[in-house]
Amino acid sequence: MAMSVPDPLASGVPELWSGGPSPGSLYQFPGTAQSSTQPVQMPATHTLRPMVTGTSVLGVTFADGVMLAADTLGSYGSLARFRSVSRLLKVTDSTVVAASGDYADFQFMGRLFEYLAIESDSLDDGHKYTPKSLFSWLTRFMYNRRTRINPLWNTAIVGGYNEDKPFLGYVNSIGAAFEAPTLATGYGAYIAQPLLRNAYEKNNAMSKEEARQLLEKCLRVLFYRDCRAQNKYEIAVITNEGAEILGTFELDTNWDIAHYVRGYD
Repeated sequence: MAMSVPDPLASGVPELWSGGPSPGSLYQFPGTAQSSTQPVQMPATHTLRPMVTGTSVLGVTFADGVMLAADTLGSYGSLARFRSVSRLLKVTDSTVVAASGDYADFQFMGRLFEYLAIESDSLDDGHKYTPKSLFSWLTRFMYNRRTRINPLWNTAIVGGYNEDKPFLGYVNSIGAAFEAPTLATGYGAYIAQPLLRNAYEKNNAMSKEEARQLLEKCLRVLFYRDCRAQNKYEIAVITNEGAEILGTFELDTNWDIAHYVRGYD
């Protein structure tokens, strides 16, 4: 009686060459052009536009230090999606960074500052980053990312206090930077900065309470006029005693005249 020969291609039989070509096809050697039947590897892409964003950040110097303020809204396009995100970051005991723009990029920026702090602590040489040195590093980093056509979509304000002097610096996504006693980003650069400058020119040695009242006034105006703002906010105070982030607070608002606004139905 003749014995039957098993079919080597029958189901259930282990493959003779695991990872090799299927019967009837050709093996694609590494380093050669890919077959038209194989998926094409796409080039690396970068963020082309912000997704979850924060609006204006405000900063002002007062007699004893620096004060920053920002609301806690993260907008997904025009949707007020995340209502309790913090955009104030305490980097050192004398420095706070706040930013508008893409929130994911701001979180990435925060991790970079953590790495800098760990590196500084590991050296244990008695030196610490000052507000101005952190600001200088951030300007170079933002410009470097811009030259690689992969910018961080943020505009940041660095506030600090060192050697009995307040520091307030501004840097945007392309590395353009400057220092000023009053600063605002986003929509606040158009409608809050004039209020800040006017108050500072009248009183350039305002008290801590006066600085806070000024920032709250600006935040209230932004809440009325900026559709990406909300009335919940945080405040950072940096003095010779250290940096502290306060909040969340809620602004008192008045909409009694809202029914007079016409033509936007």
